[in-house]
Amino acid sequence: MSKKDYYEVLSVSRDASSADVKSAYRKLAMKFHPDRNPGDKEAEDKFKEASAAYEVLSDPEKRQRYDRFGHQGVEGQGFQDVNDVFSSFGSIFEEFFGMGGGSRRSGPRRGSDLRYDLAVEFEEAVFGVEKDIEFERPTKCDPCKGTGAKDGSGRTNCRTCGGVGQVRRQQGFFAIQTNCPTCHGEGSTIEKPCQDCRGQGAVLKKRKINVKVPAGVDSGVRLRISGEGEPGPAGGQSGDLYVVLHVKESERFSRDGLDLILIQPIGIAQAALGAKLSIKTLDGQVEVVIPSGSQYGDRVTIAGAGVPHLKGVGKGDLHIELKVIVPKKLSKDEKEALQKFADISGENINNQSGGGFFNKMFGD
Repeated sequence: MSKKDYYEVLSVSRDASSADVKSAYRKLAMKFHPDRNPGDKEAEDKFKEASAAYEVLSDPEKRQRYDRFGHQGVEGQGFQDVNDVFSSFGSIFEEFFGMGGGSRRSGPRRGSDLRYDLAVEFEEAVFGVEKDIEFERPTKCDPCKGTGAKDGSGRTNCRTCGGVGQVRRQQGFFAIQTNCPTCHGEGSTIEKPCQDCRGQGAVLKKRKINVKVPAGVDSGVRLRISGEGEPGPAGGQSGDLYVVLHVKESERFSRDGLDLILIQPIGIAQAALGAKLSIKTLDGQVEVVIPSGSQYGDRVTIAGAGVPHLKGVGKGDLHIELKVIVPKKLSKDEKEALQKFADISGENINNQSGGGFFNKMFGD
């Protein structure tokens, strides 16, 4: 049975914003949540279906792959059962439904993710490349080991939330649970801040890493570098670094999905008689046969000479689009040759009635 389109599942348009996607998912999740529909298998299926759609459409990288390749582009990333849904969307459900029983997550919180915008050349995007990037990021403070507390001192339970790290607010049927505004969800406050990081647990340092850009990427693709984000507060796990790619335009090629398009100028004689041309492609020089009678805009296709699939299976094609060039200036010999051709073909160039040449081409 074929999967339902994710945009149709959430009832949003394909250009819906992230906020629209989240709002649509929230309505469906509240309607079909298992706690509100005990024993209802149909509601549970709709809940899982909406959650799988939200997981893909809320992630820019997954959404781009889904828009391009459909379900195949994100296969293996959907949810299998309702328990997986709760595991992956715990923070969302806490916000929507007040789940968690008032207890905070065990252990320190994870650090924030970072973003780095990386420009790559057109050919680098097609074939892949390795790039060294340098950026500044908060790095775990060595003297306090990321706790933010001065060596020898400790942390005390937050008085606002009683060490829970979260506060609850009742809104009608639902209880909304948010991070404590005093301790920011940590459940404790620092007695004596570390002098090096001033209680932040991190200091700003330059970081240089190597990024492997896979073949076939396009603008907007995000590469996740695990653990290269901000360190978590109170010694928590570091977040991730997302490298967002921006592919520069090529002077010779344009791109349509996995296909490449090359505009190739040819002369009148080459178009009429046909020709063999040596054309420089991204893979090197290739001999291309131009059929006789080629028209402006006709294409000659070289299969498999396009952009490789991100998953490493197959490549697109190269389409050579012909642009027949009419010379603006002619030598005496060229004029005489063209005049002779016009006379033989019956082409009217002197504003006389009739037009044998065009009658031959298009009929009476």
